[in-house]
Amino acid sequence: MELPLTPEQFFHVFARYNNALWWAAAGFWVAAAVAAGAAWKGSPGRNRRVTWFLAVLWLWTALAYHVAFFAPVNPAAWIFAAAFALEAVLLIFAATRRDFDFRTAGGWRGRTGAALVVYALAYPILNVVLGHAYPATPTFGVPCPTAILTLGLLLTVRASAARWLAIVPMLWGFLAGWAAVAFDVWPDYVLVIAAVLTAADMMGRGFVAKFPDWGRGVAWP
Repeated sequence: MELPLTPEQFFHVFARYNNALWWAAAGFWVAAAVAAGAAWKGSPGRNRRVTWFLAVLWLWTALAYHVAFFAPVNPAAWIFAAAFALEAVLLIFAATRRDFDFRTAGGWRGRTGAALVVYALAYPILNVVLGHAYPATPTFGVPCPTAILTLGLLLTVRASAARWLAIVPMLWGFLAGWAAVAFDVWPDYVLVIAAVLTAADMMGRGFVAKFPDWGRGVAWP
């Protein structure tokens, strides 16, 4: 399969993004840490604030990364931008739901979600440690850490709406597997694992819904 861009072009996109918008990358990292902390607290309105933050992050990635920096080297970025903008709209609608509550799912989903959130915050550092020198490295406000953070937070939500919201980041996770192999972005393998776990969770919940008698004998968080 012929790649639409070279590794040099791929990492040059991140270099341009970081040189121009380093302040935004740093700001979104801090905001993500605050949002993650808020998701684990019982303060009133935390669910709406965290969901709105995710919506802004997805819209930013659609416009500031895909359209402004990635589209000039890969026309498919316009499709990616549309998908990311759609996710932002869906998150805005989710912010109005009263049953959309973080940290309501227990068991492996809650633990895995928390681990993915922590991993998303460590993602920029891991890329540098694993050999991608700044500024030509993914930081924050770009697709993969955005998807990892979102899947992690959505795994902690019990409401069925969370599964619909997971579709776009899950699909991006499968696409990231291609980039991880082609460009040696090793931290993205965790996104692929997160996408597989999310898909398995969605299929498992669908099976329980279809066969409720079987589901009564199985604890599905």
